[in-house]
Amino acid sequence: MGCSVIFTPRSQADLQSIVCFISKDSPARASSFGNALIDTALMLESSPEMGRVVPELDNASVREIIHGSYRIIYEFHQSSDTIYVLRFWHAARGVPKII
Repeated sequence: MGCSVIFTPRSQADLQSIVCFISKDSPARASSFGNALIDTALMLESSPEMGRVVPELDNASVREIIHGSYRIIYEFHQSSDTIYVLRFWHAARGVPKII
């Protein structure tokens, strides 16, 4: 059995913002891109440590995977086999706040 992936309220807000921004140009592309980000995050269910440690934090439990220009930042809790998706963040926006 794989890990549980939980999208935090902050990551859900990030995703909504990304989809709204893209939908100004192409609603269909916005929907497919949002789904692709979610699908990429859900890959963590079977491989929770596939991402690299977030360099700005140097904390082994906070990792990231890259999807295009976006960083999907997550925290892996081994004791409960739970992954919390913390942020969806465009790399051009600098360093995200991670609480």
